[in-house]
Amino acid sequence: MSLRIAFVGFRHAHVYGLYDLARNHKDLQIVAACEEHAETRAQLAGLGIAITHDTYDAMLDETPCDIVACADYFSIHGERVFRALERGKHVLCDKPLCVQLDELNRIESLAREKGRRVGCMLDLVDGAPFVTLREIIRRGDIGEVLSINILGQHPLKYGSRPMWFFEEGKHCGTINDIGIHVIDAVPWLTGYPIEEITAAHGWNGRIKQHPHFEDGAMLMLKLANGCGVMADISYFSPDAAGYSMPTYWRFTVAGAKGTVEVGHNLDKALLWPDDEGGARELALLAPRTGGYLDDFLADIAGKPAPGGLDMARVFRSARIGLLAQRAATTGPIRLKVIP
Repeated sequence: MSLRIAFVGFRHAHVYGLYDLARNHKDLQIVAACEEHAETRAQLAGLGIAITHDTYDAMLDETPCDIVACADYFSIHGERVFRALERGKHVLCDKPLCVQLDELNRIESLAREKGRRVGCMLDLVDGAPFVTLREIIRRGDIGEVLSINILGQHPLKYGSRPMWFFEEGKHCGTINDIGIHVIDAVPWLTGYPIEEITAAHGWNGRIKQHPHFEDGAMLMLKLANGCGVMADISYFSPDAAGYSMPTYWRFTVAGAKGTVEVGHNLDKALLWPDDEGGARELALLAPRTGGYLDDFLADIAGKPAPGGLDMARVFRSARIGLLAQRAATTGPIRLKVIP
């Protein structure tokens, strides 16, 4: 039996990927799409997206649906999720799920009260390099994981990126924006929960005309086994290079028996075992294209995939992401580990 999905918010490019997945998914039927921003609404006609409503409340009132897919500027996510849950809908939201801890508390409470599931578009780990990296780590090729270095710099693309990014109060922090991928991926890769936000730093570097916007962001974490994680997740990559640099989402993981490296733009995994000279090239496993969506649907069906992106993991990652954003101002935060 197919589930009916309605979309709200098309002001961030991530949602287009979800729309295409839903349009081609055998278990989903798109029944409505809402865009409240008039300029964006006018642009969507050429993208094959049929907008049925120009107000969110009207879409919820008029459209029978099972799932609401929420996206837009980040600080509106929480409100959009609340309203869908209050109407008894499952919700699949772009990341970040919300921008304040009290919003997350309310989302968790509503999900329990209404018996609905909440998912998030955390798609980094569905890529072939990271599916492969998890397999290498979990089968013990590098032994106990000791340190992880992540280069996740993005191009800012000022002028083509939606301008709401630079409107005060709409973006709300690069650590919660990009760093959430790191926070979600690392426990999934290693099997160890995050024990401590050791350091977080967000700052305004290049884009001086928007002094409140943190185009610089770095994060340091400690896992439950003592493993240290360092991530540069700034918007400092050259715009001309786009997302093509070898340092775009490049993970180097050192273990007690060797080191492995993968990257979004690397076509193989590189493994340096302690007992061999030189690197060994390993073919990448198949990607889990749309894996976050399949995991969400499995969660709705009451059959969460082992190791998948279920609601508990979504909430755990969102909470640590929000605490990490706070830590950029307050300093280190030791966590009560939630396995």
